[in-house]
Amino acid sequence: MKALMIIAALAGVVATTSAFAQTPAPTDSSQASQPAAATQVASNDTVPTVAPGGWVPPYGQAVHEKTRAEVYHELVQAEQDGQLAYLNSTLYAH
Repeated sequence: MKALMIIAALAGVVATTSAFAQTPAPTDSSQASQPAAATQVASNDTVPTVAPGGWVPPYGQAVHEKTRAEVYHELVQAEQDGQLAYLNSTLYAH
């Protein structure tokens, strides 16, 4: 039983180590001076730049940030439409 568990563990280690393997270093001396990350890739200028860890809108569309006046207007409109009363009676009734 222990031998079977050891074999399964070794098979798992062998299968997953290839996922963390790095690409081999170039043997040509002209390519050795340039890092692999320096390769130029075509860029799409329509995609907005996002800080690391930031939220990316769906399909790369820009999101309009609302002003306080716009948010207040939406709140007043939701009160007049009855949306807030409906939410309070269904979601927040507990």
